Amino acid sequence: MSININKWDVEDNEFWEKEGKKVANKNLWISIPALLLAFSVWLMWGMLIVQMKKMGFTLGMNPQTPEQWAEVNALLWTLPAVAGLAGATLRIPNGFLVGIGGGRNVVFLTTLLLLIPAFGTGLAMGDRDVSYMTLAILAATSGFGGGNFSSSMSNISYFFPKRVQGSSLGLNAGLGNLGVSTMQFLIPIMLVSGVFSAGMAMPNSEKLVYIQDAAYIWVPLIMIVAVAAFFGMNNLKVATPKLGNYTGEFGKTLLLLVFGVVAAGLGAFMLISLKINMWIVLPVVVVVTLALMKFLSPGELKGNLNSQFEIFGNKHTWVMTIIYTMTFGSFIGFAASFPKLIQDIFGGEINPFTYAFLGPLVGALIRPVGGILADKFNSGARVTAWSTVLQIVAGLAVAYFVVRAREVAAIEGAAAAAEQYWWPFFWGFMALFAGSGIGNGSTFRSIPYIFSKAQAGPVLGWTAAIAAYGAFIIPKLFGQQIKLGHAEYAIYGLVAYYVLCLILNWWFYDRKNSEVKC
Repeated sequence: MSININKWDVEDNEFWEKEGKKVANKNLWISIPALLLAFSVWLMWGMLIVQMKKMGFTLGMNPQTPEQWAEVNALLWTLPAVAGLAGATLRIPNGFLVGIGGGRNVVFLTTLLLLIPAFGTGLAMGDRDVSYMTLAILAATSGFGGGNFSSSMSNISYFFPKRVQGSSLGLNAGLGNLGVSTMQFLIPIMLVSGVFSAGMAMPNSEKLVYIQDAAYIWVPLIMIVAVAAFFGMNNLKVATPKLGNYTGEFGKTLLLLVFGVVAAGLGAFMLISLKINMWIVLPVVVVVTLALMKFLSPGELKGNLNSQFEIFGNKHTWVMTIIYTMTFGSFIGFAASFPKLIQDIFGGEINPFTYAFLGPLVGALIRPVGGILADKFNSGARVTAWSTVLQIVAGLAVAYFVVRAREVAAIEGAAAAAEQYWWPFFWGFMALFAGSGIGNGSTFRSIPYIFSKAQAGPVLGWTAAIAAYGAFIIPKLFGQQIKLGHAEYAIYGLVAYYVLCLILNWWFYDRKNSEVKC
């Protein structure tokens, strides 16, 4: 079968069994490792900043006093936030790429772009005094990995019939999300490996740490998967009506990504240099991205985008965006924050590298279960309701353990706080990851039942884009509240949001007389 497939009707059982299933599964199993690497590169800053703090990275500020080092620590928190901002912003154009560039072309190109942050960060980690601005730019380029999710999910949605989309999208997203836990498991190994670099000594020690290898490890893997995508994946005419001009397809794809980069750069400048509140930055970045796409795209591309932009006139686009942000936004935000949160709450008594990968691992592995359960009970909304209740209960439990750990640490010391409250805190967070993972799978199953085939792909991309801002918002919230001494306030805010989502899900999709059953 050729790279460009003209006939594709997977709702026809005969076609699906005879030709479609084999092609769809081939594309799925190349898409999964590509997405896994994308998540690894995007979220690696949450692990890197933990080691950077231990190794005394100065961010080019020459800190001398405890107050100056506290400012360095606060800036370290912003690096995963910048990566989160860029990744979420790049998801907006990524959500529309398959319709103009072709699924195979988009996956190949966006995977190849991951070489920029992987190789660049490896070089930068060789200098303990590397400037904050250099690191912020590299963190922003890691956003290419975050953006890939929207195009990946949109692409896979076209390959499978509606009746198995809960399972297929759950596998793509769930196993792709394993990139977070894979990264959090692999980076500690690379820190002691010495495979790619000469290493850097720890402060006041002769012990070498190979922090550059934590970024370099992704380079050969990216190259292998990019080649597999180029030669093994397919473009579907049903997803991309105007296929056949590779130069035009790659050019249009790059143009839309440039729009996302410009908007993300503007957001980072507003956030870091102008110190504008993030709740102002976020809507500005989203509006600027959409405006650039709508008004600066060439005529033919603009017509394609305008037809896809029709999703914004559907109220369910906005309802599902809010609900899906609760699930994936929580997962990705907690994944970015968990290592540093462990370090800051328990005062270094618990090694974040030992446990941090387990949360994203739980969330990723259980995500397909959410889709499977939704298929089994024929209701994504019902499964979403159950998972939301779990997130509410787990969030309140984690907040309680954070408060108690702080109180014990103030009287008896950090070691006593860790001894008494580490494991309750840990299991509470595992429940949070599990709830967000189940909800990830069930909400994605609902979308093809709410929207037409033409709208489902763009809606999947759009909801995933907005939800990805969780990787920006949650690290920022925790960083701000930890600086003020009340990390639990960030969790209380999230729990209130979960309650709102529970009500919306019930009203629109899960109550007896709801207008849509999904």
